[in-house]
Amino acid sequence: MSTFDGPFDVERRLTRHGCVCGRHHPAPEHDECGRALRCEPAASDEKRYAGVVASAVMRAVFPRDAARRAFLKSVGAATALAALSQFFPIRTATEAFADTGAPEKKDLKVGFIPITCATPIIMAAPLGFYSKHGLNVEVVKTAGWAVVRDKTINREYDASHMLAPMPIAISLGLGSNAVPFAVPAIENINGQGITLALRHKDKRNPADWKGMKFAIPFDYSMHNYLLRYYLAEHGVDPDADVQLRSVPPPEMVANLRADNIDGFLAPDNICQRAIYDGVGFLHVLSKEIWDGHPCCSFAASKDFITSAPNSFAALTRAIVDATSYASKPENRKEIAEAIAPANYLNAPTTVLEQVLTGTYADGLGNVKTDARRVDFDPFPWQSFAVWMLTQMKRWGQIKGDVDYKMIAEQIYLATDTRKLMAEMGLAPPAHSYKSFSVMGRSFDPDKPDDYLAGFKIRKAS
Repeated sequence: MSTFDGPFDVERRLTRHGCVCGRHHPAPEHDECGRALRCEPAASDEKRYAGVVASAVMRAVFPRDAARRAFLKSVGAATALAALSQFFPIRTATEAFADTGAPEKKDLKVGFIPITCATPIIMAAPLGFYSKHGLNVEVVKTAGWAVVRDKTINREYDASHMLAPMPIAISLGLGSNAVPFAVPAIENINGQGITLALRHKDKRNPADWKGMKFAIPFDYSMHNYLLRYYLAEHGVDPDADVQLRSVPPPEMVANLRADNIDGFLAPDNICQRAIYDGVGFLHVLSKEIWDGHPCCSFAASKDFITSAPNSFAALTRAIVDATSYASKPENRKEIAEAIAPANYLNAPTTVLEQVLTGTYADGLGNVKTDARRVDFDPFPWQSFAVWMLTQMKRWGQIKGDVDYKMIAEQIYLATDTRKLMAEMGLAPPAHSYKSFSVMGRSFDPDKPDDYLAGFKIRKAS
């Protein structure tokens, strides 16, 4: 239940003690009940705005919950609302609140690469999430990551689907001119895999992969960093013992079929298409490397954000709203059908259902089930950005000292997204940093250099 639901409910607390979603008490109970997106948003914008205003009025009049409850018990919710409305124009204030922040620009273009990582961005068009938030958005299918980057920098796109490390790289001038970008939302967590050609089905030990060729989507990608991490943890130097090639995801299966590569770390729909076409098998899911890792993001230039802040906010709300919908397993088959057409992913619905529902063939004759093969959680944890920066430094993309947290906090907009999610009736995390484990190695975002120093295999300075 949202904090903004039920300000006239005698059983509700309007102050946040314990769980941020207001449904569980104390806070640890919330964590046991699943991720924040399982908490239901308000049914409509009108209801949400009314709840925000009414809650604010009730807090002002009754700063103590005990007094509010006693008042409601004595007069009832309807009488309480009527009484307050005599002294404060709640309906007028609600309308004014709803009218503020009208988008400066309603017709927008958002670029995407045809992979399941872009699910919230893509599905928000056919399923009506953009129009719900007052926007007319054209989602534009794009050939590759460098094209997405250049078109967004050149303002052909207002915002874009980007690999999670890309806005960091662009902001730092890695691979392009330095242009400040920001990430208000993560598109997906998990949802990738290492796929090998069928001729390698007996080579399940990565130590046997020396001399092989692997495709990754882009140098500044979680795919690159996760594959390098996985290889290095098995004693394989990704710069000396194998070849890594950047290949656009839609071209990976054809390259695997033509024996141009031996495998790839790619989005799950690409992995599943290789299995569907009978040319590859799934060696390992990316969540087996790091469960809960980010992959792609929704990103925009700081120029767009400052020149059209209301449009940016509406666009972010639409994508967070779509992400919330995508996080629910019961919606996954509908979403697979919505994003399958040629103008989106151009993929068999069966392939997308296997990815999104988590019941899939592995290419070795087995059917497996993993409900969190891919998942959707928009919160842009700044610790994600710090981890990416350690890997950029590890592999020589960044040289010299790095102010990890300053960069993370400039680009990953956790504070702004937390506020927006709360306004939407969702329940964002209370903090912007968290620790996690990658292949059994703990990562503390407060000690990134110590983490980096612990790797034996890395690019020479």
